[in-house]
Amino acid sequence: MIKVVRGNPTREELAAALAVVQARAAAVESAPPGAAEPRAAWSAPDRIARGRMPRPGPRAWARTYWPG
Repeated sequence: MIKVVRGNPTREELAAALAVVQARAAAVESAPPGAAEPRAAWSAPDRIARGRMPRPGPRAWARTYWPG
């Protein structure tokens, strides 16, 4: 069950959101048992570190940590 808790989506917006949820559920169901979920590209550490590197300094170690 999907519940809209905020806003007033149009029928088209609600249908688009439902299509995405259904497609994701179908992809999870069709995956072989024990298969790892693919990592989302937006959360990949190499994407973040590609363009900017921390400047050396006393707190540089704190800016290099990326939770796995």
